[in-house]
Amino acid sequence: MKQHPKWVEFMREQYPLGTRIRLTEMRDPYAPVPPGTEGTVIHIDDACQFHMKWDNGRTLALIPGVDHFSVIPQPLQTLKLYMPLTVTTYERNKWGDLEDDPIELDNREILKCADNILAGLVRERRPEEAERGLMTYYGDEDSMSRKVQSYVFIVEKINGRLMGVAECQIRGELTEKELGWLKENISGQASDGFGEGLEQRPIKTDDGEIYVSLWSSDKRWSIMTQDELAQSQRMGGMTLE
Repeated sequence: MKQHPKWVEFMREQYPLGTRIRLTEMRDPYAPVPPGTEGTVIHIDDACQFHMKWDNGRTLALIPGVDHFSVIPQPLQTLKLYMPLTVTTYERNKWGDLEDDPIELDNREILKCADNILAGLVRERRPEEAERGLMTYYGDEDSMSRKVQSYVFIVEKINGRLMGVAECQIRGELTEKELGWLKENISGQASDGFGEGLEQRPIKTDDGEIYVSLWSSDKRWSIMTQDELAQSQRMGGMTLE
């Protein structure tokens, strides 16, 4: 029996292709798959039946609401999303007072402060973020919430340049739409959430105090996957280290 398209869509989001299943009980009266058998979802049809590739070679479909099963969590994988960062400082005038306008540091000066900047990012983290990082504040119960276990901000040296990095722990693969949602969420944290607090607090270095911004209003600012970053740098005659 066909199910409502919205329900089918929801189930396909909940159990994407490749989801690993452990069977608890199958109600098939003739030749059920044995309890404890594990398998992989290969298709969900319009009746919301799970077409399975069971590890024992069987292919009998699973019927949610009739058969009982549990999802085997996929192992976490690291996804890094890169963004340019800006580092500024305030010089003192001849009377020893700080100037009103900040001075932007160049790449060489920023790289000297890499450890200080990373320490400053870590100090901004809150105890409640220990398990899920900034995903703690993601309020929706959707596929992104299920797939993205956590993300935190760090820095990483890329081809002689220090870049901001959102280090994400992911289960499974993100769709293009989910990756867009994640980038949008990270951009919000870089500009108005975590990043706003970060850029207001000085970070001490051997040469004085610096201020770090993960986000910029510059139109060239963007969040990129490693592949996107590599492509961007190849176009500029550079390659990832």
